[in-house]
This record gives sequence, structure tokens and C-alpha cells, in this order.
Amino acid sequence: MTTLIPPSTETTAPAASAARADDPRARNPLALLGHQIRYEQLSFWRNPQSMVFTFVLPIVIIGIFGAVFRGSEGEDFFFGLTGMQYYTPVIAAVSVLGACYGQLAIVLAMRRQTGVLKRLHATPLPAWVYFAGLLVHCVVVSIVDVALVFGIGALYGVDLPTHWGAVLLTLVLGAASFCALGVGVASLIKNSEAAPAVVQFIQFPLVFISGSYFPIHAELLNTIAGLLPVKPFNDAMLALFTQDAGYQWGDLAVLAAWGVIGALIAVRSFRWDPRPE
Repeated sequence: MTTLIPPSTETTAPAASAARADDPRARNPLALLGHQIRYEQLSFWRNPQSMVFTFVLPIVIIGIFGAVFRGSEGEDFFFGLTGMQYYTPVIAAVSVLGACYGQLAIVLAMRRQTGVLKRLHATPLPAWVYFAGLLVHCVVVSIVDVALVFGIGALYGVDLPTHWGAVLLTLVLGAASFCALGVGVASLIKNSEAAPAVVQFIQFPLVFISGSYFPIHAELLNTIAGLLPVKPFNDAMLALFTQDAGYQWGDLAVLAAWGVIGALIAVRSFRWDPRPE
């Protein structure tokens, strides 16, 4: 007759400890955040199409403008600036908007539609870690994007800003606000097929009236756009480049307010599972 010998405490304890160590709830939150940031970065860099359009499009645009406005003088149309002095910070601002608002809203809508968010929500990973990882990822992508645009602008004779602390704060706050708005808009999108149309429906008018395509000289339109999120970001970046200015607290306050609005919409309306048809 075979005698069944129960496993000893020494045998089961290490396995239990290993299981607890593998449980995300038992890990350091900063370690979880680092893992999530790494995941988002790897997902981005291993997607050549997304990567190319994120970085190449602003480079191509600023390169074309550099060829067009090479050697030009300051003009009243550009508020006394040259074309390159105007467009270098503005295109940098648009690239941040695209990376942190447009792409994020579409990615979240697709992940929800395919069930990725639902499966993720069923894991012990805290929601704040997931969204913080997305935010840091978007900030990193934005910094690379802006550095490339700044570098090409410098090749065409555009002076770089001197207040780099103000540049960094403006960039991070703008990225955070647009990320919050991207999550908020993603909360309102019913399916991934509609995501690009919804994102562009909101983004295109904002970019147009905020002077991103060309300067706006209508006072009323500038006043209205100044209360929306894109123009304050453009103006803050322009001031840093062209006026040797520091922190643009008024513009930053508007950006922060819109970030809070986007976060409130996201908290109230965000869904992890696909919406029923």
C-alpha cells in the first residue's frame, strides 16, 4: 500500500512566496509603472507605421517650410517674425497635440473594441498605473518629436529658446492636458471605426482657429481660441521662442483647466469594455 506523504512546509513556502512575488499587487508601484512604461514604449517602437508617421510627418512639414521661407525677413503677417520663426514652435506644438490627443484617443478606442482593456481591467494592475504609463509614454514621444522639430528649425537659422525650464514645464503640462482630453474623448467614442472621424472632427477646427496652419488676425476669433486648449499652447511655445520669455502662466493655467476637464470626463465616462451595439 502506498502512503501519501503531505508536502512539507519547507516545500510549499517558497512556492507561495514566489506566487506572492509574481502578484502585481505585491510589487512596488514604481516597478509596476516602469514595467507599464516599457510595455507602451516597446509597443510603439515595434509599430513602424505609427512610429514613422509620428516623427516623419512633422519633420517633412518643417523641412518644406524651411525650404519655402529660407532667407525671408520678418513680416506683419507673421506678427513681425519670419515664417520659420513662426512655424517652428507651432509645428512642435501640433506634434505634441497629435501624439498625446489624437493617437491616444484612437489607440484607447481600438484597445477597448478588441477587448484588450477589458482583459487588462480584470488583472490586478491598478488603473492609475496604466494611465500614468500612457502619460509618461506620450511625454517621451513628445519630447523626441519636439527635439527633432527644434533641431531642423535651428538648421534654418531659428534661435533656440533659452528658458529650458519653462520649455519643459510647458511641454509636460501640454502633453498631460492633451492626454487627459484624449482619454476623455476616447470615453465618448462608441467604436474604433468611428475614432479617427471623431478625433479629427474635434481637432481640425481647434488647430485651424488657433493659428497652427497660418496666423489668425481676427481679434474675436483669437479671443475665442484663447479660451480653448490649442491656442494657449501655441502661444506659450511662440513666446518661449520669439520673445525670450519665461513661464507663460496665463496660457499654462488655461491648459491645466482643460486637462482637469478632460480628466473629469474620463473618470465619469471611461469604459473598459466595448459599448453594446
